[in-house]
Amino acid sequence: MTHQVHAFEPPERFVAGTVGPPGERTFFLQARGGGRLVSVALEKVQVSLLAEKLEELLSEAQRRFGVELPEPVPVVGDNDPLDTPVDEEFRVGTLGLAFDVDTATVVIEAIAVGEAEAEVDLGEPDDDEDADDEDADEEPDEDLDRLRVRLTPEATRQFIERARRVVNAGRPPCPLCGQPLDPAGHLCPRHNGYHR
Repeated sequence: MTHQVHAFEPPERFVAGTVGPPGERTFFLQARGGGRLVSVALEKVQVSLLAEKLEELLSEAQRRFGVELPEPVPVVGDNDPLDTPVDEEFRVGTLGLAFDVDTATVVIEAIAVGEAEAEVDLGEPDDDEDADDEDADEEPDEDLDRLRVRLTPEATRQFIERARRVVNAGRPPCPLCGQPLDPAGHLCPRHNGYHR
């Protein structure tokens, strides 16, 4: 079976977003460009880790290669909902990151979950000066579908800020145990199983 590589280099829009009410949200990465729209599903923790690791990657690129980074984006940004229709192409199993020094861009690759795979792989930048598409194609998962986007540092910063807002927009945490509160309350372990 052939695999598909959905490449957006660069996308017109690349965002993290959700569908559904808090507590039942499905998280997506969505790329749009060239008349195409690709949405891939992933877990909330993957979105959170992706934002964190992208921030680390930008800092490392600045430290090692002298890349000028934009200032953090103010709260105002792309707050629009996901483009419709939101048709899931695949569920993400692995996320890969790289910084391409030649083009001063960040490469994000979301790879479909394999048959025996259910992991989040957010690798640190390695000692090579850059990573290009040939390196990404040498991974053992080359028979899996993937979404590949190439972003400028500014677009990466905008993605990070929106991803953090999306993750934090869910249910508020219980002040005692930190677990998400449902509108009807929850069984709080700090209250010995009584509803809070």
